[in-house]
Amino acid sequence: MTRNKTTIYSAAEYDEKILTTLPFYDSFHRQTVDLVRSLPEPPQKWLDVGCGTGNLYLCARQYFPKTEFILADPSQDMLAVARGKTEADTSPVFMLSDSQSLNCPDNVFDVISAIQCHHYSDKPERRKAVGNCFRMLRPGGVFVVFENIRPLSEQALPLSLKRLENYQTRRGKTQEEARLHTARFDREYFPLSILEHLRLLEETGFSAAEILWASYLQAGFYAIK
Repeated sequence: MTRNKTTIYSAAEYDEKILTTLPFYDSFHRQTVDLVRSLPEPPQKWLDVGCGTGNLYLCARQYFPKTEFILADPSQDMLAVARGKTEADTSPVFMLSDSQSLNCPDNVFDVISAIQCHHYSDKPERRKAVGNCFRMLRPGGVFVVFENIRPLSEQALPLSLKRLENYQTRRGKTQEEARLHTARFDREYFPLSILEHLRLLEETGFSAAEILWASYLQAGFYAIK
Protein backbone atom coordinates (compact mmCIF):
# COMPACT_ATOMS: atom_id res chain seq x y z
CA MET A 1 0.00 0.00 0.00
CA THR A 2 1.61 3.25 -1.19
CA ARG A 3 1.36 6.19 1.19
CA ASN A 4 1.65 9.86 0.45
CA LYS A 5 4.96 11.00 1.92
CA THR A 6 3.18 13.83 3.75
CA THR A 7 0.53 11.82 5.58
CA ILE A 8 0.31 8.59 7.53
CA TYR A 9 -2.81 7.62 5.55
CA SER A 10 -2.98 6.08 2.11
CA ALA A 11 -4.80 8.12 -0.53
CA ALA A 12 -7.58 5.52 -0.63
CA GLU A 13 -8.33 5.82 3.09
CA TYR A 14 -7.55 9.52 3.55
CA ASP A 15 -11.09 10.90 3.37
CA GLU A 16 -12.34 8.43 5.97
CA LYS A 17 -9.40 8.64 8.37
CA ILE A 18 -8.74 12.38 8.34
CA LEU A 19 -12.07 13.09 10.04
CA THR A 20 -10.99 10.97 13.01
CA THR A 21 -7.78 12.99 13.30
CA LEU A 22 -8.56 16.66 12.64
CA PRO A 23 -11.58 18.29 14.27
CA PHE A 24 -13.80 20.18 11.82
CA TYR A 25 -11.67 19.17 8.82
CA ASP A 26 -14.59 19.68 6.44
CA SER A 27 -14.99 23.22 7.81
CA PHE A 28 -11.58 24.13 6.34
CA HIS A 29 -13.04 23.87 2.85
CA ARG A 30 -16.31 25.60 3.66
CA GLN A 31 -14.53 28.52 5.33
CA THR A 32 -12.20 28.89 2.34
CA VAL A 33 -15.07 28.89 -0.14
CA ASP A 34 -17.05 31.32 2.01
CA LEU A 35 -14.12 33.75 2.01
CA VAL A 36 -13.64 33.52 -1.75
CA ARG A 37 -17.37 34.05 -2.32
CA SER A 38 -16.97 37.37 -0.48
CA LEU A 39 -14.44 38.73 -2.98
CA PRO A 40 -15.63 41.54 -5.28
CA GLU A 41 -15.41 39.25 -8.33
CA PRO A 42 -15.28 35.47 -8.75
CA PRO A 43 -11.71 34.29 -9.37
CA GLN A 44 -10.72 33.61 -12.95
CA LYS A 45 -7.89 31.27 -11.95
CA TRP A 46 -7.63 29.34 -8.68
CA LEU A 47 -4.62 27.21 -7.71
CA ASP A 48 -5.08 24.64 -4.94
CA VAL A 49 -1.66 23.38 -3.81
CA GLY A 50 -1.56 20.19 -1.79
CA CYS A 51 -5.00 19.44 -3.19
CA GLY A 52 -5.01 15.91 -1.77
CA THR A 53 -8.10 13.99 -2.81
CA GLY A 54 -9.79 17.06 -4.30
CA ASN A 55 -12.23 17.91 -1.52
CA LEU A 56 -11.78 21.68 -1.69
CA TYR A 57 -12.43 21.68 -5.44
CA LEU A 58 -15.60 19.62 -4.95
CA CYS A 59 -16.79 22.18 -2.40
CA ALA A 60 -15.89 25.18 -4.59
CA ARG A 61 -16.93 24.19 -8.10
CA GLN A 62 -20.67 24.65 -7.54
CA TYR A 63 -20.11 28.32 -6.71
CA PHE A 64 -17.49 29.07 -9.36
CA PRO A 65 -18.54 27.33 -12.59
CA LYS A 66 -16.48 29.70 -14.77
CA THR A 67 -13.29 29.57 -12.69
CA GLU A 68 -10.25 27.73 -14.05
CA PHE A 69 -9.00 25.39 -11.32
CA ILE A 70 -5.46 23.98 -11.14
CA LEU A 71 -5.03 21.19 -8.59
CA ALA A 72 -1.46 20.36 -7.56
CA ASP A 73 -0.13 17.68 -5.22
CA PRO A 74 3.19 15.85 -4.80
CA SER A 75 1.45 12.45 -4.53
CA GLN A 76 0.45 10.49 -7.63
CA ASP A 77 -1.94 8.47 -5.48
CA MET A 78 -3.72 11.56 -4.14
CA LEU A 79 -4.10 12.98 -7.64
CA ALA A 80 -5.48 9.65 -8.85
CA VAL A 81 -8.21 9.77 -6.20
CA ALA A 82 -8.97 13.40 -7.05
CA ARG A 83 -9.20 12.54 -10.74
CA GLY A 84 -11.56 9.68 -9.93
CA LYS A 85 -13.88 12.05 -8.08
CA THR A 86 -13.93 14.49 -10.99
CA GLU A 87 -13.80 12.07 -13.94
CA ALA A 88 -17.06 13.42 -15.35
CA ASP A 89 -15.76 16.99 -14.97
CA THR A 90 -13.34 18.40 -17.53
CA SER A 91 -12.67 21.62 -15.60
CA PRO A 92 -9.66 20.99 -13.31
CA VAL A 93 -6.07 20.76 -14.51
CA PHE A 94 -3.90 18.42 -12.43
CA MET A 95 -0.20 18.96 -11.72
CA LEU A 96 2.22 16.68 -9.90
CA SER A 97 4.21 19.06 -7.72
CA ASP A 98 4.58 20.44 -4.23
CA SER A 99 4.13 24.15 -3.56
CA GLN A 100 7.86 24.78 -3.18
CA SER A 101 8.74 23.72 -6.72
CA LEU A 102 5.54 24.42 -8.66
CA ASN A 103 6.63 26.37 -11.72
CA CYS A 104 3.61 28.35 -12.87
CA PRO A 105 4.13 31.89 -14.24
CA ASP A 106 4.31 34.94 -12.00
CA ASN A 107 1.20 36.94 -11.08
CA VAL A 108 -1.40 34.67 -12.69
CA PHE A 109 -3.74 33.38 -9.96
CA ASP A 110 -6.56 35.27 -8.30
CA VAL A 111 -6.72 32.74 -5.45
CA ILE A 112 -4.18 30.24 -4.14
CA SER A 113 -5.20 27.83 -1.39
CA ALA A 114 -2.98 25.55 0.68
CA ILE A 115 -4.96 23.30 3.00
CA GLN A 116 -2.93 21.24 5.50
CA CYS A 117 0.10 20.84 3.23
CA HIS A 118 2.98 22.87 4.72
CA HIS A 119 3.31 21.55 8.27
CA TYR A 120 5.61 18.68 7.27
CA SER A 121 8.19 21.22 6.09
CA ASP A 122 10.79 22.87 8.27
CA LYS A 123 10.82 26.65 8.53
CA PRO A 124 13.13 27.33 5.53
CA GLU A 125 11.11 24.97 3.33
CA ARG A 126 7.84 26.51 4.48
CA ARG A 127 9.16 30.00 3.79
CA LYS A 128 10.13 28.88 0.28
CA ALA A 129 6.69 27.35 -0.31
CA VAL A 130 4.82 30.47 0.85
CA GLY A 131 7.17 32.65 -1.21
CA ASN A 132 6.47 30.62 -4.31
CA CYS A 133 2.74 30.98 -3.77
CA PHE A 134 3.22 34.73 -3.35
CA ARG A 135 5.12 34.85 -6.66
CA MET A 136 2.35 33.09 -8.57
CA LEU A 137 -0.44 35.22 -7.06
CA ARG A 138 -1.48 38.34 -8.93
CA PRO A 139 -1.41 41.73 -7.14
CA GLY A 140 -4.61 41.97 -5.13
CA GLY A 141 -4.99 38.17 -5.11
CA VAL A 142 -5.77 36.17 -1.99
CA PHE A 143 -3.77 33.35 -0.40
CA VAL A 144 -5.71 31.03 1.95
CA VAL A 145 -3.87 28.58 4.19
CA PHE A 146 -5.10 26.15 6.85
CA GLU A 147 -2.50 24.50 9.05
CA ASN A 148 -1.75 22.76 12.31
CA ILE A 149 -0.73 25.28 14.94
CA ARG A 150 1.01 25.26 18.31
CA PRO A 151 -0.07 27.15 21.43
CA LEU A 152 1.55 30.48 22.16
CA SER A 153 3.04 29.06 25.36
CA GLU A 154 4.80 25.73 25.82
CA GLN A 155 2.99 25.45 29.17
CA ALA A 156 -0.30 25.06 27.28
CA LEU A 157 0.97 22.40 24.87
CA PRO A 158 0.28 19.26 27.00
CA LEU A 159 -3.29 20.40 27.64
CA SER A 160 -3.87 21.15 23.96
CA LEU A 161 -2.49 17.78 22.88
CA LYS A 162 -4.60 15.96 25.45
CA ARG A 163 -7.71 17.72 24.21
CA LEU A 164 -6.88 16.60 20.66
CA GLU A 165 -6.40 13.01 21.88
CA ASN A 166 -9.80 13.15 23.57
CA TYR A 167 -11.41 14.25 20.31
CA GLN A 168 -9.78 11.40 18.41
CA THR A 169 -10.89 8.75 20.89
CA ARG A 170 -14.44 10.09 20.71
CA ARG A 171 -14.24 9.62 16.94
CA GLY A 172 -13.20 5.99 17.24
CA LYS A 173 -9.44 5.87 17.71
CA THR A 174 -7.95 3.87 20.55
CA GLN A 175 -6.09 5.77 23.22
CA GLU A 176 -2.83 4.33 21.89
CA GLU A 177 -3.61 5.47 18.33
CA ALA A 178 -4.40 8.97 19.59
CA ARG A 179 -1.23 9.06 21.68
CA LEU A 180 0.89 7.95 18.72
CA HIS A 181 -0.57 10.78 16.66
CA THR A 182 0.21 13.51 19.18
CA ALA A 183 3.70 12.03 19.65
CA ARG A 184 4.40 13.09 16.05
CA PHE A 185 4.10 16.77 17.07
CA ASP A 186 7.47 18.48 16.48
CA ARG A 187 8.92 15.17 15.27
CA GLU A 188 7.13 14.45 12.00
CA TYR A 189 5.11 17.63 11.58
CA PHE A 190 6.18 21.06 12.71
CA PRO A 191 3.40 23.48 13.66
CA LEU A 192 3.85 27.23 13.95
CA SER A 193 1.95 29.44 16.35
CA ILE A 194 -0.71 31.80 15.07
CA LEU A 195 1.67 34.72 15.55
CA GLU A 196 4.42 32.92 13.62
CA HIS A 197 2.02 32.24 10.75
CA LEU A 198 1.00 35.89 10.54
CA ARG A 199 4.62 37.02 10.75
CA LEU A 200 5.62 34.67 7.94
CA LEU A 201 2.90 36.03 5.67
CA GLU A 202 3.88 39.61 6.42
CA GLU A 203 7.59 38.93 5.91
CA THR A 204 6.85 37.22 2.59
CA GLY A 205 5.46 40.51 1.34
CA PHE A 206 1.69 40.27 1.69
CA SER A 207 0.07 43.65 2.33
CA ALA A 208 -2.45 42.16 4.78
CA ALA A 209 -2.53 38.94 6.82
CA GLU A 210 -5.48 37.86 8.94
CA ILE A 211 -6.87 34.93 10.94
CA LEU A 212 -9.80 33.29 9.20
CA TRP A 213 -10.69 30.46 11.60
CA ALA A 214 -9.24 28.57 14.58
CA SER A 215 -10.14 25.57 16.72
CA TYR A 216 -8.22 22.91 18.65
CA LEU A 217 -4.71 22.88 17.11
CA GLN A 218 -5.69 24.05 13.62
CA ALA A 219 -6.16 27.51 12.17
CA GLY A 220 -6.93 29.21 8.88
CA PHE A 221 -5.36 32.40 7.59
CA TYR A 222 -5.75 34.61 4.56
CA ALA A 223 -3.40 37.16 3.07
CA ILE A 224 -3.72 39.72 0.30
CA LYS A 225 -0.90 40.46 -2.12
